[in-house]
Parts: sequence; C-alpha cells; structure tokens
Amino acid sequence: MAKKEISPETEAFIREHAEDNVQTLALRAARFPKVNMATAIVQIAARQTARAKLPTWWKTTGVRYPSHLAMEQCSSEATARYKAALIPEELKNGSLTDLSGGFGVDFTCMAQGFSEATYVERQEELCALAEYNLPLLGLPDAQVVNTDAAKHLEGMSRQSVVFIDPARRDLKGRKTVLIGDCDPDVGRLHDLLMEKAEMVIVKLSPMLDISLALEQLPFVSEVHVVAVGGECKELLLVMKAGACSVDARIICSNLPTGAASAWHTSFNFTRKEEEEAACPIAAQVKNYLYEPNSVLMKAGAFRMVAARYGVEKLHPNSHLYTSDQWVKEFPGRQFRVLAQGGFGKREVRELLDSVKKANLTVRNFPNSVADLRKKLKLAEGGEDYLFATTLSEGEKAWILCRKVTEPVGGENV
Repeated sequence: MAKKEISPETEAFIREHAEDNVQTLALRAARFPKVNMATAIVQIAARQTARAKLPTWWKTTGVRYPSHLAMEQCSSEATARYKAALIPEELKNGSLTDLSGGFGVDFTCMAQGFSEATYVERQEELCALAEYNLPLLGLPDAQVVNTDAAKHLEGMSRQSVVFIDPARRDLKGRKTVLIGDCDPDVGRLHDLLMEKAEMVIVKLSPMLDISLALEQLPFVSEVHVVAVGGECKELLLVMKAGACSVDARIICSNLPTGAASAWHTSFNFTRKEEEEAACPIAAQVKNYLYEPNSVLMKAGAFRMVAARYGVEKLHPNSHLYTSDQWVKEFPGRQFRVLAQGGFGKREVRELLDSVKKANLTVRNFPNSVADLRKKLKLAEGGEDYLFATTLSEGEKAWILCRKVTEPVGGENV
C-alpha cells in the first residue's frame, strides 16, 4: 500500500502553522498555491487534537494523521495504555492481533513487547498510515494486513491475544450500541474468537447494558468500565476459555487525562456481591452528601458502594448517599450539607431568601433541571450546590450543600 505523498511545500506549511486556527488558514488558501491546503488542514487540526489526546504521537516527529472522523473515533492514549496493562507479561512471548486497527492507537500501545504483532484494517488509507507511522512509534516489524476482520479471523493461526473494537456506526453513519448492530458482530464470532486466542479483549460502547453483554458473551472473566477525567469512555470485556460471565469481576477505573500511566482500580466487585451487599436506607439526610463517580453508576455498584464505605442511601432509586462523618475515600463528589427542606411554599421561600445562585442537580425527581431552575428563578453557578431528590419515605426534598474543600482521596475510582 503506497502512502499518500505530501509535498515539501505542504510539509513546511504544516510545520510553520502547527498552532494556527485551521478555519483562518482555509480562508487564506489562495495565498499558498503550492500548498495542498486540504491535506495541510487535516494534519494541523489532527495534530492539535493529538496534543492532549495522544501526547506520544504529538511528540513523535513525522507522524501523519487520518481524517477528523478517524481522530474523533480513535482511543485516547490513556485508555490504550490501560488496555495494554490488562495483558499478562507471559502472553507477550507470543502473538497479538488487532482486528480493528483504525488509526492504530490501541495497537501501538498493546503491541509493545510482543514477539509478533498484526494490525488488521479494511480501510486501505488507514493501513497506509499504519505502515508509515508504526516504525516511527517503535514497531518496525509489525505486520499490516488490509482485509476484513471476520475474514482474517477465520484464516489466522491461534494467537496469544486478540483485540477487537467493532465499528459502532450503521450504513447511514448513525451510532449503534447493541452488540448485534456493530460490525463485526462479536456475538456471532464469539466461538471462533475463543478458538483462536488465549485471551480476547473486546471494546464496546459505554452505553451498552453490562448485563446484556454478559448474557450474549458467556466466557467473560472481567468487565472494565473506563472513564477519563470522570467521563465514561469505554466498556472492555476480557474473555478467556473456562471463564463464566455470571462470575465476571467488574472493575471501575477513572483515568487522569493525558497519557499518565497510573490509575486507581481499587473498586471492583461481582454481580453476586452487589446483590448480597447491605445497603441501609437513611431515615434522614445527615451531615455529608455523596454522589458516586460515573464509572460506579455505569457499573451498577449502587449497594456495594454503600457497604464498602459505610454510607447510607437516601432512597432505593436515588443514587445519593449520606453520612454523619466525612468519608474522604468515597469515590465521587463529596459535599457538606448546609440545609435541607421540602417543596412547600414556605420552605422554598426560605431557601430562596438565602440562595440566589446554585449548581442544580436532580436525582430521582419528577422535574428536569431546566424546569426547576425556571420555577425557582435560580441563576446558575457559584459555590452552592442544590440537589432535588426523593427521600426514603417518598418525600420530595432539596438539599443545599457545598463541596468538601479539603483534598479528597479516592477520586480516581
């Protein structure tokens, strides 16, 4: 596959205008007749994205980038390094195949240290980029194969590790979530994947219901719910022969932004542990209020978080927790309760007499944030946080609080 050549004039333009606004550059295209402006803009915009998302790529001289859509869809370096850390060292004596190469971010991080590594991608342009970039990124011996994932899987020899990230867009470009709607359908390929690899890592949409995924894929040993900077980004399933999805351990990880190699993964549990965990319901709101991080919410650790940190839930369906004493290790937002009340006219008036601006959140409450803000005539922002929720006996309540100001541990979960 021949890579698309970039002229010396265009290369020089890309270097000279690396930090410039690409929209402004596009308007000035006529002033640079020897520059392929379309190519230059793609490279400049992608490199600006890479600075935060893919710092190693950004620092590596000569790396070329794909289209905006491919840059948008590729993994961040932080999540790619996380995947690489899932692979036991003993398997690296063997071979790795990435059946959905894309821009090659996951492949580049996961393939380091393997005796053999194969990148598979059906888009010829991305394969050409991989052939050009991989030697620059420390993988001069990686094999690049331009073919369909399912076709390659059928003919390949048994691998130590197979990674697959099915395309989650339909023919019209709309996002899909369900396993059967992705391409390829991992559910249909499940038996063949298990036959062809000692370990299979599947990347799925963070919107997918975990229980549904475990029903469709029976040999899951671990589920990793991965967030970056508090935002859920990926759902990873680790599959091994002999594992039972019913007993899969669910691991919640919140990575720092950038390419930091350290993260906190101390919160993990099984669905059985969640079902059996003691989860007391608070009779009243206490001194501190807690809201779990997004990874715990996605993982469904609603009872486990109460049992593990000794806090009480406000209501079975209100995923807010409370305690008399501050639990600084709690994995999520932590607040000091200032006041609370109901939504009777007098109680609301007393609230509004002292609060004119607040960050408003609704949890298990019939009104939306927009509707409630309009009703209360509250400005947005400030140091105060106002939660509208439902308490243990079904009563609707507001809770006024402020974030705990002392440095808090456990926020990396």
